[in-house]
Amino acid sequence: MTRFNFFRRATLVAALACAGSVAFAQAPMKLTLGHNAAPGNPKALGATYFSEQMAKRSNGRITVQVAGGAQLGDDQTMLTAMRTGTLDMSVNSQGPVSAVVPETAALGMPFLFSSLPQAWKLLDGPIGMELAHKFEAKNLKLLAWWDNGIRQTTNNKRPINTPDDLKGMKIRTPADPATVDLFQAMGGSTQQINFSELYVAIQQGVVDGQENPLANIHSSKLYEVQKYLSLTRHKYESMPFLMSGITWKKLSEADRKLVSEVAAEAATYERKLMLESDDKLIGEFRKMPNITINEPDLAPFKAATAKVWDKWETLPVGDFVKKLRAESTKL
Repeated sequence: MTRFNFFRRATLVAALACAGSVAFAQAPMKLTLGHNAAPGNPKALGATYFSEQMAKRSNGRITVQVAGGAQLGDDQTMLTAMRTGTLDMSVNSQGPVSAVVPETAALGMPFLFSSLPQAWKLLDGPIGMELAHKFEAKNLKLLAWWDNGIRQTTNNKRPINTPDDLKGMKIRTPADPATVDLFQAMGGSTQQINFSELYVAIQQGVVDGQENPLANIHSSKLYEVQKYLSLTRHKYESMPFLMSGITWKKLSEADRKLVSEVAAEAATYERKLMLESDDKLIGEFRKMPNITINEPDLAPFKAATAKVWDKWETLPVGDFVKKLRAESTKL
Protein backbone atom coordinates (compact mmCIF):
# COMPACT_ATOMS: atom_id res chain seq x y z
CA MET A 1 0.00 0.00 0.00
CA THR A 2 1.44 3.39 -0.98
CA ARG A 3 1.92 6.06 1.63
CA PHE A 4 -0.75 8.16 -0.10
CA ASN A 5 -3.32 5.35 0.01
CA PHE A 6 -2.46 4.60 3.61
CA PHE A 7 -3.11 8.18 4.72
CA ARG A 8 -6.24 8.42 2.60
CA ARG A 9 -7.59 5.25 4.22
CA ALA A 10 -6.67 6.50 7.70
CA THR A 11 -8.42 9.81 7.01
CA LEU A 12 -11.54 7.99 5.80
CA VAL A 13 -11.62 5.74 8.89
CA ALA A 14 -11.26 8.76 11.16
CA ALA A 15 -14.01 10.61 9.33
CA LEU A 16 -16.37 7.64 9.60
CA ALA A 17 -15.59 7.28 13.29
CA CYS A 18 -16.31 10.94 13.85
CA ALA A 19 -19.55 10.73 11.89
CA GLY A 20 -20.55 7.69 13.90
CA SER A 21 -19.87 9.54 17.14
CA VAL A 22 -22.01 12.49 16.05
CA ALA A 23 -24.79 10.16 14.95
CA PHE A 24 -24.65 8.40 18.33
CA ALA A 25 -24.74 11.70 20.21
CA GLN A 26 -27.74 12.77 18.19
CA ALA A 27 -29.61 9.45 18.45
CA PRO A 28 -33.30 9.71 19.41
CA MET A 29 -34.01 9.13 23.08
CA LYS A 30 -37.23 8.08 24.80
CA LEU A 31 -37.69 8.64 28.53
CA THR A 32 -40.63 7.78 30.81
CA LEU A 33 -41.74 10.10 33.60
CA GLY A 34 -44.20 8.79 36.19
CA HIS A 35 -46.28 10.61 38.81
CA ASN A 36 -49.42 10.01 40.88
CA ALA A 37 -51.39 13.22 40.29
CA ALA A 38 -54.78 13.69 38.67
CA PRO A 39 -55.15 15.73 35.47
CA GLY A 40 -55.15 19.47 36.15
CA ASN A 41 -53.01 19.18 39.26
CA PRO A 42 -49.90 21.43 39.23
CA LYS A 43 -47.73 18.30 39.36
CA ALA A 44 -49.44 16.90 36.27
CA LEU A 45 -49.25 20.23 34.45
CA GLY A 46 -45.59 20.61 35.38
CA ALA A 47 -44.79 17.12 34.07
CA THR A 48 -46.51 17.92 30.77
CA TYR A 49 -44.62 21.21 30.56
CA PHE A 50 -41.33 19.37 31.09
CA SER A 51 -42.17 16.86 28.36
CA GLU A 52 -43.14 19.56 25.88
CA GLN A 53 -40.07 21.68 26.58
CA MET A 54 -37.72 18.70 26.27
CA ALA A 55 -39.15 17.92 22.85
CA LYS A 56 -38.91 21.57 21.81
CA ARG A 57 -35.40 22.22 23.12
CA SER A 58 -34.03 18.99 21.64
CA ASN A 59 -35.75 19.55 18.28
CA GLY A 60 -37.82 16.42 18.85
CA ARG A 61 -34.84 14.18 19.54
CA ILE A 62 -35.72 13.56 23.21
CA THR A 63 -39.24 12.29 23.86
CA VAL A 64 -40.58 12.18 27.42
CA GLN A 65 -43.65 9.99 27.86
CA VAL A 66 -45.65 11.11 30.91
CA ALA A 67 -47.54 8.41 32.82
CA GLY A 68 -49.68 10.17 35.43
CA GLY A 69 -52.40 9.14 37.84
CA ALA A 70 -50.26 6.35 39.36
CA GLN A 71 -50.38 4.37 36.11
CA LEU A 72 -46.96 2.96 36.97
CA GLY A 73 -47.80 2.29 40.62
CA ASP A 74 -47.59 4.39 43.75
CA ASP A 75 -44.67 6.66 44.61
CA GLN A 76 -42.79 3.93 46.45
CA THR A 77 -43.12 1.59 43.47
CA MET A 78 -41.84 4.28 41.11
CA LEU A 79 -38.98 5.06 43.46
CA THR A 80 -37.88 1.42 43.47
CA ALA A 81 -38.21 1.28 39.69
CA MET A 82 -35.89 4.27 39.28
CA ARG A 83 -33.27 2.77 41.54
CA THR A 84 -33.28 -0.46 39.52
CA GLY A 85 -33.33 1.36 36.18
CA THR A 86 -36.79 0.28 34.97
CA LEU A 87 -38.17 3.83 35.20
CA ASP A 88 -36.32 6.92 34.05
CA MET A 89 -37.93 9.73 36.03
CA SER A 90 -40.58 10.55 38.61
CA VAL A 91 -41.98 13.65 40.24
CA ASN A 92 -42.21 11.86 43.56
CA SER A 93 -43.36 12.69 47.09
CA GLN A 94 -41.61 13.66 50.28
CA GLY A 95 -42.94 10.75 52.35
CA PRO A 96 -41.88 7.84 50.14
CA VAL A 97 -38.46 9.29 49.35
CA SER A 98 -37.76 9.66 53.07
CA ALA A 99 -37.51 5.86 53.17
CA VAL A 100 -34.40 6.28 51.00
CA VAL A 101 -33.11 9.61 52.32
CA PRO A 102 -34.58 9.95 55.85
CA GLU A 103 -33.60 13.60 56.21
CA THR A 104 -36.15 14.51 53.53
CA ALA A 105 -39.00 13.83 55.96
CA ALA A 106 -37.77 16.66 58.18
CA LEU A 107 -38.87 19.16 55.52
CA GLY A 108 -42.39 18.40 56.76
CA MET A 109 -41.80 19.28 60.40
CA PRO A 110 -44.78 21.07 62.00
CA PHE A 111 -45.19 24.69 60.96
CA LEU A 112 -41.63 24.89 59.62
CA PHE A 113 -42.54 27.28 56.81
CA SER A 114 -45.14 30.04 56.81
CA SER A 115 -45.07 30.54 53.04
CA LEU A 116 -44.07 28.74 49.87
CA PRO A 117 -41.35 31.24 48.84
CA GLN A 118 -39.74 30.72 52.24
CA ALA A 119 -39.54 26.98 51.59
CA TRP A 120 -38.14 27.50 48.08
CA LYS A 121 -35.37 29.76 49.38
CA LEU A 122 -34.19 27.04 51.74
CA LEU A 123 -34.48 24.21 49.22
CA ASP A 124 -32.62 26.14 46.54
CA GLY A 125 -29.72 26.72 48.93
CA PRO A 126 -27.19 24.59 50.84
CA ILE A 127 -29.88 22.46 52.55
CA GLY A 128 -31.31 21.36 49.21
CA MET A 129 -27.84 20.67 47.85
CA GLU A 130 -26.97 18.55 50.89
CA LEU A 131 -30.04 16.41 50.27
CA ALA A 132 -29.18 16.17 46.57
CA HIS A 133 -25.84 14.59 47.47
CA LYS A 134 -27.62 12.06 49.69
CA PHE A 135 -29.91 11.09 46.78
CA GLU A 136 -26.88 10.55 44.55
CA ALA A 137 -25.50 8.07 47.08
CA LYS A 138 -28.76 6.10 46.62
CA ASN A 139 -28.50 5.92 42.81
CA LEU A 140 -30.94 8.79 42.28
CA LYS A 141 -30.30 12.16 40.65
CA LEU A 142 -32.22 15.11 42.09
CA LEU A 143 -33.13 17.32 39.14
CA ALA A 144 -35.18 19.97 40.97
CA TRP A 145 -37.35 20.64 43.99
CA TRP A 146 -40.95 20.91 42.89
CA ASP A 147 -43.72 21.93 45.25
CA ASN A 148 -46.66 20.17 46.89
CA GLY A 149 -47.83 23.14 48.90
CA ILE A 150 -48.87 23.96 52.44
CA ARG A 151 -51.25 21.29 53.69
CA GLN A 152 -54.79 21.61 55.07
CA THR A 153 -57.20 19.19 56.77
CA THR A 154 -60.62 17.90 55.66
CA ASN A 155 -63.02 15.52 57.41
CA ASN A 156 -66.63 14.44 57.77
CA LYS A 157 -67.02 14.83 61.56
CA ARG A 158 -66.60 18.45 62.60
CA PRO A 159 -64.66 21.67 61.95
CA ILE A 160 -61.11 21.47 63.33
CA ASN A 161 -60.85 24.54 65.56
CA THR A 162 -58.45 23.12 68.15
CA PRO A 163 -56.23 20.02 68.34
CA ASP A 164 -58.84 18.41 70.61
CA ASP A 165 -61.21 18.27 67.64
CA LEU A 166 -58.89 15.69 66.06
CA LYS A 167 -58.91 13.27 68.98
CA GLY A 168 -60.05 9.82 67.91
CA MET A 169 -60.58 10.94 64.32
CA LYS A 170 -59.31 8.55 61.64
CA ILE A 171 -57.05 10.65 59.41
CA ARG A 172 -55.33 9.40 56.29
CA THR A 173 -51.76 10.59 55.99
CA PRO A 174 -49.08 9.72 53.44
CA ALA A 175 -46.36 7.29 54.48
CA ASP A 176 -44.44 10.20 55.92
CA PRO A 177 -43.15 9.81 59.50
CA ALA A 178 -43.24 13.53 60.27
CA THR A 179 -46.89 13.80 59.24
CA VAL A 180 -47.81 10.70 61.24
CA ASP A 181 -46.11 12.09 64.35
CA LEU A 182 -47.73 15.49 63.83
CA PHE A 183 -51.31 14.16 63.75
CA GLN A 184 -50.76 11.64 66.50
CA ALA A 185 -49.42 14.45 68.70
CA MET A 186 -52.81 16.13 68.26
CA GLY A 187 -54.75 12.97 69.09
CA GLY A 188 -55.61 11.79 65.59
CA SER A 189 -55.63 8.14 64.59
CA THR A 190 -53.47 7.98 61.46
CA GLN A 191 -53.79 5.52 58.60
CA GLN A 192 -51.70 5.19 55.46
CA ILE A 193 -53.65 4.70 52.23
CA ASN A 194 -52.42 5.20 48.68
CA PHE A 195 -53.50 8.60 47.41
CA SER A 196 -55.09 7.02 44.34
CA GLU A 197 -57.37 5.03 46.69
CA LEU A 198 -58.20 7.88 49.07
CA TYR A 199 -61.48 9.05 47.48
CA VAL A 200 -63.05 5.61 47.81
CA ALA A 201 -61.62 5.13 51.32
CA ILE A 202 -63.35 8.32 52.47
CA GLN A 203 -66.54 7.43 50.62
CA GLN A 204 -66.66 4.03 52.34
CA GLY A 205 -65.88 5.43 55.78
CA VAL A 206 -62.49 3.73 56.10
CA VAL A 207 -61.17 7.11 57.25
CA ASP A 208 -62.94 10.24 58.50
CA GLY A 209 -60.61 12.71 56.89
CA GLN A 210 -57.25 13.49 55.33
CA GLU A 211 -54.68 16.26 54.86
CA ASN A 212 -53.39 17.66 51.58
CA PRO A 213 -52.72 20.95 49.80
CA LEU A 214 -55.80 22.56 48.32
CA ALA A 215 -54.63 21.74 44.78
CA ASN A 216 -54.70 18.00 45.53
CA ILE A 217 -58.04 18.22 47.33
CA HIS A 218 -59.50 19.96 44.29
CA SER A 219 -57.97 17.97 41.43
CA SER A 220 -58.89 14.63 43.07
CA LYS A 221 -62.39 15.94 43.93
CA LEU A 222 -62.10 15.03 47.60
CA TYR A 223 -64.51 17.89 48.32
CA GLU A 224 -67.26 15.62 46.95
CA VAL A 225 -66.86 13.24 49.90
CA GLN A 226 -65.83 15.65 52.71
CA LYS A 227 -67.97 18.08 54.72
CA TYR A 228 -65.39 20.26 56.47
CA LEU A 229 -62.23 22.01 55.29
CA SER A 230 -60.02 23.44 58.04
CA LEU A 231 -57.14 25.70 57.01
CA THR A 232 -54.65 24.25 59.50
CA ARG A 233 -51.52 25.04 57.44
CA HIS A 234 -49.77 22.43 59.54
CA LYS A 235 -46.86 21.51 57.26
CA TYR A 236 -45.12 21.99 53.95
CA GLU A 237 -44.36 19.24 51.47
CA SER A 238 -41.83 19.19 48.68
CA MET A 239 -41.91 17.09 45.53
CA PRO A 240 -38.43 15.89 44.57
CA PHE A 241 -38.13 15.53 40.79
CA LEU A 242 -35.82 12.55 40.46
CA MET A 243 -34.08 10.66 37.69
CA SER A 244 -32.72 7.16 37.89
CA GLY A 245 -28.98 7.25 38.45
CA ILE A 246 -28.72 4.51 35.84
CA THR A 247 -30.46 6.68 33.23
CA TRP A 248 -28.44 9.74 34.24
CA LYS A 249 -25.15 7.94 33.65
CA LYS A 250 -26.24 7.05 30.11
CA LEU A 251 -26.77 10.70 29.14
CA SER A 252 -24.15 12.76 27.38
CA GLU A 253 -22.89 15.87 29.16
CA ALA A 254 -24.93 18.02 26.79
CA ASP A 255 -28.10 16.06 27.49
CA ARG A 256 -27.50 16.18 31.24
CA LYS A 257 -27.24 19.95 31.00
CA LEU A 258 -30.45 20.14 28.96
CA VAL A 259 -32.42 17.87 31.30
CA SER A 260 -31.27 19.84 34.35
CA GLU A 261 -32.13 23.20 32.79
CA VAL A 262 -35.60 22.13 31.67
CA ALA A 263 -36.33 20.46 35.03
CA ALA A 264 -35.49 23.75 36.79
CA GLU A 265 -37.67 25.72 34.36
CA ALA A 266 -40.51 23.29 34.92
CA ALA A 267 -40.04 23.69 38.68
CA THR A 268 -40.49 27.45 38.34
CA TYR A 269 -43.63 26.85 36.28
CA GLU A 270 -45.07 24.27 38.71
CA ARG A 271 -44.28 26.39 41.77
CA LYS A 272 -46.07 29.37 40.24
CA LEU A 273 -49.15 27.23 39.64
CA MET A 274 -49.12 26.01 43.24
CA LEU A 275 -48.66 29.52 44.63
CA GLU A 276 -51.53 30.90 42.57
CA SER A 277 -53.87 28.02 43.30
CA ASP A 278 -54.54 28.57 47.03
CA ASP A 279 -56.40 31.91 46.88
CA LYS A 280 -58.26 30.81 43.77
CA LEU A 281 -59.30 27.47 45.23
CA ILE A 282 -60.36 28.88 48.60
CA GLY A 283 -62.74 31.11 46.66
CA GLU A 284 -64.11 28.09 44.78
CA PHE A 285 -64.52 26.02 47.94
CA ARG A 286 -66.41 28.85 49.66
CA LYS A 287 -68.99 28.71 46.87
CA MET A 288 -69.62 24.97 47.34
CA PRO A 289 -72.78 24.31 49.38
CA ASN A 290 -71.64 20.88 50.61
CA ILE A 291 -68.40 21.92 52.36
CA THR A 292 -67.78 24.30 55.28
CA ILE A 293 -64.48 26.20 55.63
CA ASN A 294 -62.97 27.43 58.89
CA GLU A 295 -59.68 29.17 59.74
CA PRO A 296 -58.55 28.18 63.24
CA ASP A 297 -56.10 30.00 65.49
CA LEU A 298 -52.86 28.12 64.84
CA ALA A 299 -51.20 28.83 68.20
CA PRO A 300 -52.74 25.78 69.97
CA PHE A 301 -51.73 23.54 67.06
CA LYS A 302 -48.14 24.77 67.21
CA ALA A 303 -48.06 24.18 70.96
CA ALA A 304 -49.48 20.67 70.62
CA THR A 305 -46.90 19.66 68.02
CA ALA A 306 -43.82 21.21 69.66
CA LYS A 307 -43.00 17.78 71.12
CA VAL A 308 -42.59 16.43 67.58
CA TRP A 309 -39.62 18.75 67.14
CA ASP A 310 -38.18 17.59 70.46
CA LYS A 311 -38.57 13.93 69.46
CA TRP A 312 -36.99 14.38 66.03
CA GLU A 313 -33.95 16.15 67.41
CA THR A 314 -33.12 12.91 69.28
CA LEU A 315 -33.42 10.70 66.18
CA PRO A 316 -30.52 9.68 63.90
CA VAL A 317 -31.49 12.64 61.68
CA GLY A 318 -31.45 14.95 64.70
CA ASP A 319 -28.43 16.97 63.61
CA PHE A 320 -30.10 17.71 60.28
CA VAL A 321 -33.34 18.70 62.06
CA LYS A 322 -31.44 21.13 64.27
CA LYS A 323 -29.72 22.59 61.21
CA LEU A 324 -33.07 22.88 59.42
CA ARG A 325 -34.63 24.65 62.37
CA ALA A 326 -31.70 27.09 62.62
CA GLU A 327 -31.68 27.85 58.88
CA SER A 328 -35.46 28.37 58.76
CA THR A 329 -35.23 31.14 61.37
CA LYS A 330 -32.96 33.10 59.01
CA LEU A 331 -35.46 33.14 56.14
